[in-house]
Amino acid sequence: MIIKNFDLKKLNSSESNFYLFYGENEGHKERLEKILFLSKFQGSVERYDEKEVLNDTETIISGFLNQSFFDKEKVIIISRVTDKILDFIKIVLDKNIHDIKIILKSGLLEKRSKLRTFFEKEKNIVCVPFYPDDLKTLSSLANAFFKDNKISISQETINLIIDKCNGDRKNLDKELQKILIYLNGKKKISNEQVNQLISLAENFSVSELVDSCLSNNFSKTIKILNENNYSSDDCMIILRTFLNKAKKVLRLRKNYEITKNIDETVTNFKPPIFWKDKEIVKKQVINWSIKKIEQLIISINEVELQIKKNSVNSINIVYDFIINTQGSSNN
Repeated sequence: MIIKNFDLKKLNSSESNFYLFYGENEGHKERLEKILFLSKFQGSVERYDEKEVLNDTETIISGFLNQSFFDKEKVIIISRVTDKILDFIKIVLDKNIHDIKIILKSGLLEKRSKLRTFFEKEKNIVCVPFYPDDLKTLSSLANAFFKDNKISISQETINLIIDKCNGDRKNLDKELQKILIYLNGKKKISNEQVNQLISLAENFSVSELVDSCLSNNFSKTIKILNENNYSSDDCMIILRTFLNKAKKVLRLRKNYEITKNIDETVTNFKPPIFWKDKEIVKKQVINWSIKKIEQLIISINEVELQIKKNSVNSINIVYDFIINTQGSSNN
């Protein structure tokens, strides 16, 4: 059944164990998730990505059936779901498992989505669409934040912050917290300072994501994906960053094949590699063979073509690519 955004109080009285939260407003999803399911919850909480569930379905369902006596209740949160998760949900429903609530979180789902249709039509499971916050709502939240913290800021600068948030209060909360940390007790911030803060944070997030992926640091890659609400517009930035870094690794690897000395290869590279990045770059060069990194560059170009043809699913396409890239190097 569908519970609309303006009628979320109905969730308090819902006896369902299955919830589908879909839409672009990650901040609103997380707020509702905390208020209704986690704030006073004493049981265990497990978080998965859809790919993890699909790769290990039997083990996860077995865990549900053999639930520990110490875990009287459990909340399972599965992120970035698509229609592929539907068979898993049907299996769990058939098992009639109690004391476990499953929350599925997805980006935009089209009307023809099998997962969305299933949740909308079934009476004992709940489907909640989350639409972007409008400018009025975000402006109200931002103004309240600066008033509570007694920070002097112009409405023009607030509008700049809101413009970067893509209609999502989660993004707004992140930007506001960055500003609070940056000010460190000061009570005034300029338009220029805010602009620099936002741009720096965005670039760092994408760069760190790509570096973690190329280093085969799976846990950190997943953590960055979970903590950042990348938009469709970010997909091209991620891919271009991936391409640039992959090409640099390829050049370094070719040099390494000649020198056989990783320190010399990295130290003598032009343009020079920043000292803070040298260790992670060394790991990337050692991890990737010439053949593998060339294959990766081809894959990046193919993914870029895919999202140009299917922009609606660009986030899922890029996320799948990133996760599949883990473990693709020579190790």
